[in-house]
Amino acid sequence: MKTLAPSILAANMLELGEEIKKIEASGAKYVHIDVMDGSFVPNISFGMPIISAVRGVTDLVLDVHAMIINPDKYIDDFIKCGADIITFHIEALDNNRILSSIEKIRKNGKKVGISLKPATKAESIFPYLELIDMVLVMTVEPGFGGQSFMYDMMEKVSAIKKEIENKSLCVDIQVDGGINSETIKIANESGANIFVLGTAFFKSADPLRLESLLGE
Repeated sequence: MKTLAPSILAANMLELGEEIKKIEASGAKYVHIDVMDGSFVPNISFGMPIISAVRGVTDLVLDVHAMIINPDKYIDDFIKCGADIITFHIEALDNNRILSSIEKIRKNGKKVGISLKPATKAESIFPYLELIDMVLVMTVEPGFGGQSFMYDMMEKVSAIKKEIENKSLCVDIQVDGGINSETIKIANESGANIFVLGTAFFKSADPLRLESLLGE
């Protein structure tokens, strides 16, 4: 499945309900919610009240991206607030805590994503591919909106896609950072199938649709 995952980090927070309606009108299936703690990344964003508020106004998939230290400590809270997918960073936990986090999320019937910073090699995710639902490849440095797309990350996407196919797995590849009407095509061709858009989505005069963006 291919879908947009508009990130409310770029939304008008004073009109969040209307912004969610814009996501729904686009045909996107995911709402991407960036949780930042000011420690793992140098910025602070949303917490549990925002996740709960969004859950209260939409049935779309809530795609929570935890850019925080000790993400395993907040899994229960994310679930209680209505998260459907919980993505944490591979850099934030050691192997044992990664495995226990995957198990905990799955036991609660939610999907698991693991994210990679730009400097993290594709091969680091390979041991976990059979255990997770999604890999999030950051195409900018995490923590700030409005950055330029890092084209060299497409080699990482392609390598992960190849490994997924070699193992005959059903694992999504999400890309996040600098995605717009041009870079989305490149990411799609490289093997990504879930596309996080921020400014390019919310600053558009009309709801963007995946089919028009990919020319399909």
